[in-house]
Amino acid sequence: MIEITAKIEGGGNARVAGRVELPFELRQKRWLFARLASGEEVSLRLPRGKPLRGGDLLAASDGRVIEVVAVPEKVMHVECATPDELARVAYHLGNRHVPVQIGAGFLRLIEDPVLEVMLRGQSAKITFIDAPFEPEAGAYSGAHHRETDREHNPDAKIHEYGG
Repeated sequence: MIEITAKIEGGGNARVAGRVELPFELRQKRWLFARLASGEEVSLRLPRGKPLRGGDLLAASDGRVIEVVAVPEKVMHVECATPDELARVAYHLGNRHVPVQIGAGFLRLIEDPVLEVMLRGQSAKITFIDAPFEPEAGAYSGAHHRETDREHNPDAKIHEYGG
């Protein structure tokens, strides 16, 4: 069995030798067993960190580079008549800590009948589609680090009370 224990950062020029296709639920896990598109079994044992994203590259124990493919899954594609309505819907979803993918004029989330009722109550237009699900990483995911921001802009502050 092939072992994968590391994500390759900045490996854009790497030669991909295999693909592992995973839905979002499995791309959040650090440890799992899966199969490459070729049928070979793999064991993922990744360190804590961010979920895997479609296009991420992983280092296999045999030296190969494995690409993560975000498989299409059943999602609700949400649109609203105005940007204000869409922002309100996004607020209510965020208030429930629901993973949401944000696009130009739309939101996407995993199908959920309770949330569907709430969204329709907010006058949202919902279309059920199959698409790769790539939700926002979240405010505390490490996407924006305080120290890194200060290196680029020493006057940057998190809030009005200082550093």
